[in-house]
Amino acid sequence: MPAKSKSQQMAAGIALAAKRGEKKKSELTGASKEMFESMSEEQLDEFASTKRKGKPDHVSKS
Repeated sequence: MPAKSKSQQMAAGIALAAKRGEKKKSELTGASKEMFESMSEEQLDEFASTKRKGKPDHVSKS
């Protein structure tokens, strides 16, 4: 499933960096912390690699 917004894509990238040990888990907050805990590295990679072109900055929760 691709990211639906730029902010979702960036949060996935931060969580992915933590999964790979490139960033400390303690530095995670908000959506990136939730993604780190609930998603696999493969799922995070898919979200983080989504193209940003044409994506809104944020998507409202519905």
